[in-house]
Amino acid sequence: MAADTPTGYIKHHLSNLTYGKVPAGTELCDGSVAQSEQWLLAACESEMDAMGFWAFHVDSLAFSGLLGVLFIAIFAMVARRASAGVPSGLVNFVEMVVEFVDTSVRDSFHGKSKLIAPLALTIFCWVFIMSSVKLLPVDSATGLANLFGLHYLKIVPTVDPNITLAMSFSVLFLVIGFSISSKGFGGFIGELTLHPFEVKNPIGKVLFIPINFILETVALLAKPVSLGLRLFGNMFAGEFVFILLAAMLGYWQFIGAVPWAIFHLLVIPLQSFIFMILTIVYLSMASEHH
Repeated sequence: MAADTPTGYIKHHLSNLTYGKVPAGTELCDGSVAQSEQWLLAACESEMDAMGFWAFHVDSLAFSGLLGVLFIAIFAMVARRASAGVPSGLVNFVEMVVEFVDTSVRDSFHGKSKLIAPLALTIFCWVFIMSSVKLLPVDSATGLANLFGLHYLKIVPTVDPNITLAMSFSVLFLVIGFSISSKGFGGFIGELTLHPFEVKNPIGKVLFIPINFILETVALLAKPVSLGLRLFGNMFAGEFVFILLAAMLGYWQFIGAVPWAIFHLLVIPLQSFIFMILTIVYLSMASEHH
């Protein structure tokens, strides 16, 4: 369902294919009012705006999962083709990526864990693949989706804050797990309550516990929030420019889209690297003893 105005076109292309509950009394596409709660599949903007907390962005979930499977399939195929000889083609490229990630882990992670290198490789490649989808022409996916009766479709998962924040909060759980594993539960609680203000006086120490807890909890939660919002903000800005060019120039969008796409050939790997390296640094800090 393409919009006739540039504003409507942009809103349409920034709307997710959503599955969720529409509260009673919601105005529907035809102007009627729902008399009871309904489960709908991205019928119109008014309904999507009224979706509750438990609404699902079907397109973001589907494409992030499919692209994750694609990443696993490519690396599994390369692993089967790997040999002792001189690598070439895709095998050589994958080996370069693996060596790059391995070097980054060795330089940034100061603890000992067999999980860090595979995790870093997964994050870098998955974020890279999910963000690279935005280089496809704006109307290619939506035009194909319209043939199947799907009027809304966003194919770039990293443009959805639900995906980027879900990844970053997964990193938070790992940080907490690594911290407890390295220092013990008591040591983890001690970090939250006895820092940054340290006093030797027992009474002062007790008085500073709530202050330290608030400050350290905010600092702990700020890490995943900033990690996820940074990736979302950069990817959303790039996608918005692509859509804006398509809305303004129509079939001539390639005039501005090609230089912007070339620029994003640098932005996409950079953002993937930043997400990966910050994850490694956070986990390294969680593993250190103070």
